[in-house]
Amino acid sequence: MSVTKIDSEVVEINNSVSTIFNYLSDFNNFEKLMPSQVTNWSSTTDECVFTINGMATIGMKIIEKTPSTKISIISNGKVPFEFKLFIYLTEKDATSCTGQLAFESDLNPMLKMMVVKPLGNFFNMLAQKMKDIK
Repeated sequence: MSVTKIDSEVVEINNSVSTIFNYLSDFNNFEKLMPSQVTNWSSTTDECVFTINGMATIGMKIIEKTPSTKISIISNGKVPFEFKLFIYLTEKDATSCTGQLAFESDLNPMLKMMVVKPLGNFFNMLAQKMKDIK
């Protein structure tokens, strides 16, 4: 199997990179970013579990925080497949930055066909919601 990579679009965020980094470093804030098809949300600062209606229950854990540039997340607990998710932030100036999500997983070809499009849409939606963080 080859590594499947899904990158969200790069979004321009009108907020300081430190504000966005601090917000995204706490999974308790992520519930506000999730779409309506995400239910049964449960979180601590570094771990979360949720259900995507009609798909699966997903657990995630933050394993590394590189101040103001990168948050590294791995799958955690019972998940349909193991994955890594990275949030990349790039400072533009004191009041703006860019953000992008990058997903990596070893998916078999059948699973890949089923999940690439919905996951791509999901990560683009999350990236767009980063613009709304206050």
